Amino acid sequence: MKFSHVSVLLEECIECLNVKKGGIYVDGTLGGGGHSSYVLKLLDNTGRLIGIDRDSDALTHTKERLKEYTNVTYVKDKHENIKQILEDLEVPGADGILLDLGVSSYQLDEASRGFSYMHDAPLDMRMNRDDEFTAYHVVNKYSEEKLADIFFLYGEEKYSRQIARKIVTVRETKPIETTLELVDIIKSALPAKAKNEKQHPAKRVFQAIRIEVNGELVDLENAVCDAIKCLVPGGRLAIITFHSLEDRIVKKAYEKMEGRCTCPPDFPKCICGYVSYGKILTKKPIVATEQELENNPRSRSAKLRVFERR
Repeated sequence: MKFSHVSVLLEECIECLNVKKGGIYVDGTLGGGGHSSYVLKLLDNTGRLIGIDRDSDALTHTKERLKEYTNVTYVKDKHENIKQILEDLEVPGADGILLDLGVSSYQLDEASRGFSYMHDAPLDMRMNRDDEFTAYHVVNKYSEEKLADIFFLYGEEKYSRQIARKIVTVRETKPIETTLELVDIIKSALPAKAKNEKQHPAKRVFQAIRIEVNGELVDLENAVCDAIKCLVPGGRLAIITFHSLEDRIVKKAYEKMEGRCTCPPDFPKCICGYVSYGKILTKKPIVATEQELENNPRSRSAKLRVFERR
């Protein structure tokens, strides 16, 4: 399948990054290279883009798409390792960093990847196909309690315990091997009213399993803080999230890095250890316009938050 991806909040991201012609920019979730291609158009020959992705398919495609540019460095790794990556590349600081924490359209639409609840495929969901840990392991090996916990925590699924119980009951007879098998099990565990909601009844559970398989929220707060520390003064970090738990983590990390003195107002000087790394530029997240929602329904849950290093 041809690698394709519609970049979410594209114009807003480029504007917020405030791209300088000779700057150094990092796309920590390169994907199909949509955001990066626009950054590169604004750079001159002294500027540089560093593209990071854990998905080999994404890197292969984007290298071809951006082959006319000689100022791109590609890195197969996770954005959580951005601090070490820049140290290894001997980059002292970046003028801008972008993290799009969503799943690419290619990953969702390529049935064999197992991300979609609309196509039948082996239970996989790995962003990095070199990893051994898959959705099959989560569904067939996790205890009922652990399944219920991740469905509730990562998917905000209110019927998490019923679904977990049904999965464990079914797998006692035979392993659950495909995405549509799992969809049928989820549906069978839900009350009738839950099946009639606007969103697909399996959406929240699939989201939760994907997050667990790829460790998407493991040390996310630390990763955000590290990214801010990797910026030069005036540099900006732009992060797009797609679900509320992820967005809350980013918001709290930004607030932590902005720093807020907790000393009583009558204290002559600060003793709480207040340290500020910069300021939040988006007190409320930027969301998709009505036109973008019409053109790309997957942008509906996207939220963009921006931080500027001092």
